[in-house]
Amino acid sequence: MNLFRYGPNKSFVRAAVRLSWPLMTWARKLSDTPGFRWIINPFFAYPHNELTTIPINVAIPAPDSVVVPRRIVAEVVRRAGEIFILDECICRGKFDCKNHPKTIGCIALGKAARRIHPSHGHTATTEEAVAHVEKAAAAGLVANIAHVWIDPVAFGLPNFRRLMFICFCDDCCCLYRTHMKRRGPNLERASKKLPGLETVIDADLCDGCGRCVPACFVGAITIENGKAVIGASCKSCGRCADLCPTGAARLVVTESEADIFQQVMERIEKVADIS
Repeated sequence: MNLFRYGPNKSFVRAAVRLSWPLMTWARKLSDTPGFRWIINPFFAYPHNELTTIPINVAIPAPDSVVVPRRIVAEVVRRAGEIFILDECICRGKFDCKNHPKTIGCIALGKAARRIHPSHGHTATTEEAVAHVEKAAAAGLVANIAHVWIDPVAFGLPNFRRLMFICFCDDCCCLYRTHMKRRGPNLERASKKLPGLETVIDADLCDGCGRCVPACFVGAITIENGKAVIGASCKSCGRCADLCPTGAARLVVTESEADIFQQVMERIEKVADIS
């Protein structure tokens, strides 16, 4: 009976991820390579690949905005009709990650989450999910609100239109954040920053140490004339602000929280119904 009620169990998904990981990695690496680009880029096309990065791990030095990113994620969770929390991050579990907790898994939202096999985790209340977001923030992880085709394929969820994932990502093991410095156009468009959020560099504080350059997962930071410069492809994930020893790199909220949330929900509603 469970074969028809649920998707594949945890052991099956683990094995499938291990087998398919090299293919997914090389697809990302070759997504901007002439001769391969036209084959690979359709797999990263909208609306089957859409991610909004939300820096829940970084305090933003502005009045009343320190936890805006976390409140945005919490409000998205509150809008969901179904919530399922995975008890392990698939990516960190694969690599047996020692840098970040493997036990902070994704949150699946929407009616399609009902079909996730119970071996992966449990159906959760809104309060549990919000607490899970806070736990991820305390662990220094970056949130990604993701509508990506690989998720329903992996978990055997046929109703992709009723599904959204909130993934809590690191920079060492994550499928979404690794191998992104060189990427094809569809992969670039699929990864978006939180609206109303900007990354800025205070030139007076920047000493040109360069720590932020390799830390930027999309390669959007360069050192010019001894100072860090943020490029147009920045996703405002907050990693540079988290690592900057002088406090020169920081995140700035440029819109009201209500406007930011409305824009996030508009992005979600264009590709999925999680109510």
